[in-house]
Amino acid sequence: MKRAAKGDLNRLATERPNPASQDLDLKSSLEIARVINAEDAKVAAAVKRALPEIARAIDLIATALKRGGKLIYVGAGTSGRIAALDAAECPPTFNTDPKTVQFVIAGGTKALGSAVEGNEDSRKLGEREIARKKPGKRDVVVGIAASGRTPFTIAAVAYARRRGAKTIAVTCNRNSPLGKAAHLAIVTEVGPEVIAGSSRMKAATAQKMVLNMLSSGAMVRLGYVYGNLMVNVHLKNEKLVGRGTTILQQAASVDRKTARRALQSAGYSVPVALLMLKTGVDRSNAVRALRSSRGNVREAITSARSL
Repeated sequence: MKRAAKGDLNRLATERPNPASQDLDLKSSLEIARVINAEDAKVAAAVKRALPEIARAIDLIATALKRGGKLIYVGAGTSGRIAALDAAECPPTFNTDPKTVQFVIAGGTKALGSAVEGNEDSRKLGEREIARKKPGKRDVVVGIAASGRTPFTIAAVAYARRRGAKTIAVTCNRNSPLGKAAHLAIVTEVGPEVIAGSSRMKAATAQKMVLNMLSSGAMVRLGYVYGNLMVNVHLKNEKLVGRGTTILQQAASVDRKTARRALQSAGYSVPVALLMLKTGVDRSNAVRALRSSRGNVREAITSARSL
């Protein structure tokens, strides 16, 4: 794909100058903050309009992960960094295998800390990098690009789709090449940025909100959350052990000493401890119930009560 001409980009809402921030360089610091804040307030409404598509994407992802598939994010620049952040936070939050939610960023991991913008224009590199993840029929690939025109991301999504993966586009412009390349397009029309073309601002905020919903929503659907409690949190330090103890107190309605003792008996697994507290089963039966429910905590509690 040829790089989009300047005129083509200027037709995109995310690239146009914003009348609300005219003469921004003449404003005081407080005025600048007010302008940015007023524009940021529009982001949640833009995401709200895309909720039906976001819900469909959550279902696609939850179904894929339940069948042992992967969720793979693809992006360049800011979009890729947001994707990497969401993928990195799933294991500690939901105790998922790091291979369950992955990311591909143009320029590789070097691009997480410094700009490697040239790679985003290469379709060849997009195909090569996603090919390394071996996307297939059980997987979901999510391409993220504010403009919807990034060649690297479009090529990666198109490749994954040819290999049978379900594909989702997250963009801020309608009828984009990325949206057309994917099975499902999530479009958050945030409009022009305060600094024209700086999609690290409203567009990036919208992308972060959408990815939060996709990963968190899928994990909730899989039963890795009990009520609204993060029961699958991975307890890797004393702060998190304290958090796990508090979660058990709330979920099982017990005092802190009882929760801490149950956590110790469960080998510092919050789901196992919760099953033991809620059903009275021992550790081995709690582990067995969780395994049979594929980690769905509420289902495991139901099955453990019948033991």
